[in-house]
Amino acid sequence: MGYELRVVRESPLAFAELARAIAPAGFELRGSDEIVIGHAGGRHPVARWAGQVVGEPGSDWQVAQLLRLSTALGARLVGEDGEVYKLRDGVIEVETGGGVVEVGKLEQIIDAGPAAWSP
Repeated sequence: MGYELRVVRESPLAFAELARAIAPAGFELRGSDEIVIGHAGGRHPVARWAGQVVGEPGSDWQVAQLLRLSTALGARLVGEDGEVYKLRDGVIEVETGGGVVEVGKLEQIIDAGPAAWSP
């Protein structure tokens, strides 16, 4: 299992609400628990439903899609260590107790597609 990012809201998210909220943002459910989105003619997994929305990103593209998904659900994107992913002026930022780190421009990351991080 990789590093998890969770979509966190003040009020709990019900599965039916998830199903209604993701489609307008371009996401869809595959099976009963996988959330996917299209890119370059393919469908790519972004997260899964496990009583909450959880993702294990392997690329900046997946992080960007998780951030888009959290926004569509009126939620925050939070990492295992408590860091918070935000969008400020079109740039993805990660806030930790030690400061803020820029990941990159959302649109450029989305356009680049789901290429995996190098080991």
